[in-house]
Amino acid sequence: MAIPFFKYQGTGNDFIMIDNRQGIFFKNDTKLVKQMCDRKFGIGADGLILLENHDSLDFRMVYYNADGNPSSMCGNGGRCIVAFAKQLGVIENETVFEAVDGAHEARVEDGLVHLKMQDVQTVETFEDHLFLNTGSPHHVQWVEDLAHYNVRTEGARLRYSDLYGKAGSNINFVEQTGVSFSLRTYERGVEDETLSCGTGATAVALAIHHQGKTEAHEIPLQVEGGNLKVTFEPVEQGYKNIFLIGPAQAVYTGVWPD
Repeated sequence: MAIPFFKYQGTGNDFIMIDNRQGIFFKNDTKLVKQMCDRKFGIGADGLILLENHDSLDFRMVYYNADGNPSSMCGNGGRCIVAFAKQLGVIENETVFEAVDGAHEARVEDGLVHLKMQDVQTVETFEDHLFLNTGSPHHVQWVEDLAHYNVRTEGARLRYSDLYGKAGSNINFVEQTGVSFSLRTYERGVEDETLSCGTGATAVALAIHHQGKTEAHEIPLQVEGGNLKVTFEPVEQGYKNIFLIGPAQAVYTGVWPD
């Protein structure tokens, strides 16, 4: 059957959104997900997200990477599905929904989506990078001249290196200019640089604070697709009350043919 879809983007991280409350999408068809996300022969997106019914919460988020496989938490996707749920009338301005890593609170305020992320208890520090899991695994590495850095080549090398084995990791490259921080991210599952990565921005903000590069608990970040902000509360074991904040916009609607 034909499948109605919506296209959303959050700071350039773009997603195919499908209202699957009536079970119109065959969830095991990874080939179809990959085809729909293909930028040459499909709609084109970094991922595909299903909004589904939930027994006790407002809705369930089911996320697929562009390669067609189910994946770990997507922060920008989480913000986009909140905006999508509001557009559908499933929620008003506040929500609690389920994602692959558990329940998330969120609210829409002044055109921005504030998404509460899971607590982070551990930030691992190594000689040339940090590693932490913000719903998805993230390698954080400081570089110079980020604008000209070969993110695709270096990101792929690290993603497939012995550091992370078969499962791999997302790879973030960060540069500090004065009091400003910029990052670029190579995403596993997309297997390329994306214009923004929400769990990556969250990881980078916590890494910045963990390394003492700022004492602020609110960190603005410049990504290739715009600007995000991460707020948090440091605790004895890591961080809690972590919020990823940024825009999430509908781009267009369409119908995927039979």
